[in-house]
Amino acid sequence: MYRGYALKSFYGIVKNAIRWVAFGLITGMVAACANLSAYPPAPMAAASTDYDYVVGAGDTLNIIVWRNPELSMSVPVRPDGKVSTPLVDELVAQGKTSVEIARDVEKALAKLVRDPVVTIIVTSFVGPYSEQIRVVGEAARPQALPYKQKMTVLDVMIAVGGLTDFADGNAASITRASEGDKRYAVRLKDLIKRGDISANVEMKPGDVLIIPQGWF
Repeated sequence: MYRGYALKSFYGIVKNAIRWVAFGLITGMVAACANLSAYPPAPMAAASTDYDYVVGAGDTLNIIVWRNPELSMSVPVRPDGKVSTPLVDELVAQGKTSVEIARDVEKALAKLVRDPVVTIIVTSFVGPYSEQIRVVGEAARPQALPYKQKMTVLDVMIAVGGLTDFADGNAASITRASEGDKRYAVRLKDLIKRGDISANVEMKPGDVLIIPQGWF
C-alpha cells in the first residue's frame, strides 16, 4: 500500500514537472514571436551629407550687423516663427537656414542702411517641429529632441534616460516621416542592455521612436 502511494506521488511530481516544462517552452515561444518584428531593420546609415540646420520657433539668433552695433542683438524666434529687430518689425525665420535669414535681414535693412552686411549665429537650438525627434512609449522621459547631424538611436536613448522596466526594447520601431511614415525595427534592448553596437542606427529629421510595453 505504501509502495503504491509512493509511486502515485512520484508520477504526480513527474506530471507537474512536465507541465511546467511545457509552460516554459510555450512562454519562450510566445516571447520569441513577440520579438519578431513585422518591420524591416532600420538602416545603419541615414544622415544626409548635405544637411543644413533649419531654424525653428524657440531658437535664439545672434544678429550681427557689421559696423552697426546698435542694430546687432540676440533675439528669440517667436512661437509664430518670426523675429523682430531694430528697423525690422517682423521677419519670418522659421524654416530657413541662418544664411537665408541673414540675406533677408540685409534686404530689409537696405532701405535704411547703406550696404548692410549681416551675419546670423544660432545660439540655442530647438528646430522646427517637422524635424524634431520624438520618443513615445516606455522611455524613462518621453520627449521631443532637436535633431543633430549624425544623431543615433543611442544618443536619443541617453537623452531620454533609457528604457523603463516594462519596455519591450527589441520590439521598438522608428516611423520615418521623410520616407512617407515608413516603419523600421530597432533592437533597443540588445543595444542598451547587452551593448550590441550593431543595433545602433542613425536617425533622420522627423523620426518618431516608438517603444512598446512588454507582455511579461
